[in-house]
Amino acid sequence: MHTAALLLVALIAALHLCFLVLEMFLWRTPRGRRTFGTTQEFADASATLAANQGLYNGFLAAGLTWGLLAPDPTGPQVQVFFLCCVLAAGLYGSLTFARRILYVQALPAAAALGFVLAA
Repeated sequence: MHTAALLLVALIAALHLCFLVLEMFLWRTPRGRRTFGTTQEFADASATLAANQGLYNGFLAAGLTWGLLAPDPTGPQVQVFFLCCVLAAGLYGSLTFARRILYVQALPAAAALGFVLAA
């Protein structure tokens, strides 16, 4: 159970690192526009906003990584906090922007949180 929890937390951290790259550096590229379903005009107009959003995703990834590296009891406590942040952001995004965020962000965070709490 403990190993599964660590793997899921690492996966969530990696996912948010990918979000950082997509939002901060690839937002205006064909790959970024395809990922988020935007036009070039929208991507150009919202690039600063997307970069800010990417930075927040980077903070989530950094916090989860800190939780993986910190010793007990700090590590698991940090993991729970940041997984709750990811879960809250995913739920909000799925309600206000796109339902797929529920499956890409919120549900994986909820699963990881369950494993961390059970470990």
